[in-house]
Amino acid sequence: MSHTTECIKNVTLTGHGGTGKTTLFEHLLFAGGAIPKAETIESGKTVSDAAPEEIERKISIHAALGHIERRGLKINLFDTPGSSDFTGDVILTFRCAELVLLVLDARTGPQIETLKLWRTLENRAKESPPVIKPRAFFAAKMDDDRADFPKVLEDIKEKFKINPVIASFPMGQGPTFQGVIDVIQNKAFFIQKDAPEKEGPIPPEYQSQTAAAQERLLEAAAEGDEILLEHYILLGTLEPEEIKRGLRQGLARNKFVPVFAGAGLKNSGLIPFLDFLADLAPNPKTAQDIAQDPKGGNQGIPLDPNKPLAALVVKTVYDQFSGKLSWIKIIQGKLSPDSEGFNISENKKERIGKLYLCQGKKLEETRELQAGDVGLIAKSGLKTNDTLAGGPGTLPFLPLRLPEPVHAVAVTAGAKKDDDKLGEALLKAAEEDKTFRYLFNEETKERVLSGMGELHVTSILEKIKQTQKIEIETRIPRVPYRETIAKKASAEYTHKKQTGGHGQYGRVAIEIAPLPRGAQYKFINAIFGGAISKSYIPGVEKGLLEGMASGTLAGYPVVDVEIKIVDGKEHPVDSSELAFKLAARNAFREAMRQAGPTLLEPIMNLTVFAESKYLGDVMSDLSSKRGKILGQDSVGGIEEIRAQVPQAELLRYSIDLRSLTSGTGSFNVDFDHYAPIAGKIAEEVIKAAQSFKTQETDD
Repeated sequence: MSHTTECIKNVTLTGHGGTGKTTLFEHLLFAGGAIPKAETIESGKTVSDAAPEEIERKISIHAALGHIERRGLKINLFDTPGSSDFTGDVILTFRCAELVLLVLDARTGPQIETLKLWRTLENRAKESPPVIKPRAFFAAKMDDDRADFPKVLEDIKEKFKINPVIASFPMGQGPTFQGVIDVIQNKAFFIQKDAPEKEGPIPPEYQSQTAAAQERLLEAAAEGDEILLEHYILLGTLEPEEIKRGLRQGLARNKFVPVFAGAGLKNSGLIPFLDFLADLAPNPKTAQDIAQDPKGGNQGIPLDPNKPLAALVVKTVYDQFSGKLSWIKIIQGKLSPDSEGFNISENKKERIGKLYLCQGKKLEETRELQAGDVGLIAKSGLKTNDTLAGGPGTLPFLPLRLPEPVHAVAVTAGAKKDDDKLGEALLKAAEEDKTFRYLFNEETKERVLSGMGELHVTSILEKIKQTQKIEIETRIPRVPYRETIAKKASAEYTHKKQTGGHGQYGRVAIEIAPLPRGAQYKFINAIFGGAISKSYIPGVEKGLLEGMASGTLAGYPVVDVEIKIVDGKEHPVDSSELAFKLAARNAFREAMRQAGPTLLEPIMNLTVFAESKYLGDVMSDLSSKRGKILGQDSVGGIEEIRAQVPQAELLRYSIDLRSLTSGTGSFNVDFDHYAPIAGKIAEEVIKAAQSFKTQETDD
């Protein structure tokens, strides 16, 4: 059945890897009656980890969508990967959800990926217009021997600088764990063997703890609304319906952060959380999306079912049986099957076929998607980040803001005959996952793949190998070095060729000088007295640009050079644009040899996130990589180290950092500038370039 916007709740489960997100997702579906039995990750039959690569690795790689019917509401749940290698699928669910549930391991508390995701949400709340994303915590695995709920609360306070509101707390922990207290409903929920938890009265020993938590809950409700706050100050309490209204409004504005406790495998803490979602979680009408205003800036777009259709494609999937599937979030209006929409991004009409809801990989046809809902369109021409509207004139929505890839490899097909098949598969993979890039580098003559880490790239290549039945060879990609000059120089060159009939003649004299780093190229025509006709000057500049395309040291492109043409000579019969192009190209190469040619290497801005205990190892490693430390911040036991490091030293950094930090560290990287290199490093670069040229010639 179709649900109106007021009856939809969208919640994403996210957090560090191994915290129990998939188990919690599975058991929430079971507790909500969406599936008859909750499966374990070890069984390979969970709803969300359905892809072969997920079953084999026993980790989440892709975002999964499921839904629950509860109290006449539809609750959409997203399960997400915990590894930073697959953060793109986490980000897209943020775009779809009005509540983010950060799942914590009750044994360890908040870990690095959880802190990074929180920071992402905080940063977006500071933008213009702000994107306010309410959030909550769930302390999972309370039945584990090392579970420590009070310690989790202290860590939340310290690392996130907030005073959390306890919505449910455990009765015992580890071996003594017997269930949870639902603070909001003032009930206890006890563990039942292989069955949903059982409601009952709160045991006497937990009455005082419950009362203290309810007092904090009352304060949070009062702070959610000014009128309620006045009422609370005057009377010292609120009516039950006022408490619910205050909590509902306060949560929608991210005024407080509730904390839940439970154990997915024991079906514990699930009913209190589902009741909370049904009663208090924000519905889509409390949120807005962001559109790009062609006049400049961005514009907030409220989720409104009464406006014409406007929707965003957030994910593309190629399914073996269903073909191309497009995940779509309806922002305004509604969408029906067998209708027609307008693709704002491509400026063309789009025929909509069947619409689906899904429980993991299981598709369910639906007759309508209303504003706020998320569903799938089958076999459309839509792609990720496209805006689908009722007609032209709608503002396009802001594309997903995804992190830049940090790990790259060059690839070739094991057999020449599989080149085209490999290329098609890589293009399809790049369409499915926008944090995965595939391009052919004309400069280095390589197919280069980039992703969020070694695991990310490896998982995609392994999937292609299995589905396409081809072999793939990988290697470290070549670094895009540049060449420049260190001093002024001048040269002239005469191109003269006589082959019978009209010959070729052109003489060019030039002066070259270094430009500031990043200036690229400047051409000055200083010819006086018509030594070279104006009609030949474009040919001269073409020749100079051809000369700059391959430097004299190692054949890398030349940058940051000013070239002035100062003199020349032409022949009334034999001169041509081609002759002057060849003369200019050779003149430039001669001048460059005299101008102190220098190699430049790309320098990257690097931001590393690592636990404090690994700080020394990370800093030492960066120094060994010729890195320059720019600054350092510490937030909740997580160190953020900013540095500039040569790209050549970072080609395997995702592997190095994983080793240094026991798999917990992560990093962002982007290009900053080019800097000179000399000595042994330059000699090695030149030698490698010459070897590559020889190999290319042999091929």
